[in-house]
Amino acid sequence: MNPLQTTIRHAPTGPVLEVNGDLDYTSAGEFRALVTALILQPGQRLVLDLTGLEFCDSSGITAMIVARNHVHAADADIALAAVPDHTLRVLRMVGLDQILALHPDSEAATRP
Repeated sequence: MNPLQTTIRHAPTGPVLEVNGDLDYTSAGEFRALVTALILQPGQRLVLDLTGLEFCDSSGITAMIVARNHVHAADADIALAAVPDHTLRVLRMVGLDQILALHPDSEAATRP
């Protein structure tokens, strides 16, 4: 088990949240609280950089849906960057790859 660690940095398009460790039942609440506390301006894009994501269970997937809903309520956008294969497989199985923009890395995700 790898504790969840997050870092927020800012890009011209909006905040980039770097996610490292496990996004699971024990950490999903913390993740949801962090994301829903973000104040986004209309037109901004929140990028979830998942380069360091080691494990994601259904609670983590639900937390990403909460993030998407929060971002859309602010009239902003969300993108996932560097989604690990194990998580990408799940996103595709449940159809979330159709409603979440996926990018190979955070550099591509933060291009205006």
